[in-house]
Amino acid sequence: MNVPLFDLKPQYAALQPELEAAVLKVMRETRYILGPEVGELEAALVKFTGAKHAIACSSGSDALLLALMALDIGPGDEVICPTFTFFATAGAIARLGAQPVFVDIDPKTFNIDVAQIQVTPRTKAILPVHLFGQCADMDALLKLGVPVIEDAAQAIGAKYKGRHAGTMGAIGTFSFFPTKNLGGAGDGGALTTNDDKLAARLRTLRVHGSERRYYHDEVGMNGRLDTLQAAVLLVKLRHLDAWTVARQRNAAFYSDRLRAAVTTPWCHPDCTHIYNQYTIRSLHRDLLRAHLTKAGIGSEIYYPVPMHLQQCFRYLDHRAGDFPHAESAASEVLSLPIFPELHSTQLEYVAETIVRMNA
Repeated sequence: MNVPLFDLKPQYAALQPELEAAVLKVMRETRYILGPEVGELEAALVKFTGAKHAIACSSGSDALLLALMALDIGPGDEVICPTFTFFATAGAIARLGAQPVFVDIDPKTFNIDVAQIQVTPRTKAILPVHLFGQCADMDALLKLGVPVIEDAAQAIGAKYKGRHAGTMGAIGTFSFFPTKNLGGAGDGGALTTNDDKLAARLRTLRVHGSERRYYHDEVGMNGRLDTLQAAVLLVKLRHLDAWTVARQRNAAFYSDRLRAAVTTPWCHPDCTHIYNQYTIRSLHRDLLRAHLTKAGIGSEIYYPVPMHLQQCFRYLDHRAGDFPHAESAASEVLSLPIFPELHSTQLEYVAETIVRMNA
C-alpha cells in the first residue's frame, strides 16, 4: 500500500466543477490583479475568523514581512520568536534589519515557552507561532505588554479559549500554501487585525506604499494576492470546517492506536487543534522514518534544524545546547499523513506499520 504524506488530487477531484468554474470566471473577466474575488475572500475571512479586518496578500512569508513593517520594525529593534519554527518566521525579522531573539519551546505543545521570554527596552514585538495547528499561550503573551504578531500560517481555524488564531494579537498572519489546511493553487497569504489604522496601513504597504496609483507615501512592497488564487480559496473556504473535522478524526485514530509506541501530540485543554501536521516524537526517529519509507508511507521532519543553529544566524552567536527542548524536538519529531481524504485502510496501515516496528 502507498500512503503519501499529502495528496491534493482527491480534493481537486471532489471540487473540480466548482474550482474550474471559479477560475474560468476570472479568466473571462481578465481582472487578474485585485479583482472582486480578492475583496470577497477578505470578507469571507472576516466572517470565518471574527476579525474586524482581513487583508489578502501574496504569501505567508510576505504576510509576516508586512506585519512587521506595519509596526515600524527595523534596525536596532528586537523581535522575540521561537527557535523551533519554519524559517520565514525569523527570516522576516532579519530581512528588515531587526534582530530575532530566540526562545525555547514547551516540549509538549512545540510552541514558545512564555516563561522563558525576557522583554527588554529594545523589544518591539513578540512573534509566537501557532505550530502544527495549535495556538500558543496567548493570554500569557498578551500580558507582557508588547505588540504580538501571531504567526498562524499553520493554524487557520484553530482556537484558543474560543478565540480564533490570528484575532488576539495586534496582527495575525496566514499562509495559503497548497499543503495548508486552506491551500491555494500556488502561493498566497492573509493578515487579520482589529485595528483600523493597522488595516489601512497594511493595505497601503501591500501595493508599494500607495493609496493612490503612482503616489507613494512610504516604501512598501508588491504583496498583492492574485485574483485567481482568491477565486480558488473562496471555493475551498466553504469546505474548511469539514476538512478540519476529518483531520481531527484522523488524529484521534492515530493517538488511540500509537499511544504505546511513540509520543503522540498533546492538545492543551484551552485549545482547539486543527492538525496541519500530526507530529509524533521518537527517540529512534530516523530508523522509524526509514521503516515507513520502505513500507511506502510518506513522512516529513518539521523541522530538522532550529533557527539558532542555522548558518545564516551564526552572527547571533548561539551554540548547540542553548535551547535544549527545541534541539531535542528537532532530533525526534516526525509528521505523519493527516490530510482529510485519507481512507480508514490507509490510517490503519500507517498505525500498524509503526506499532509493528515498536513491538
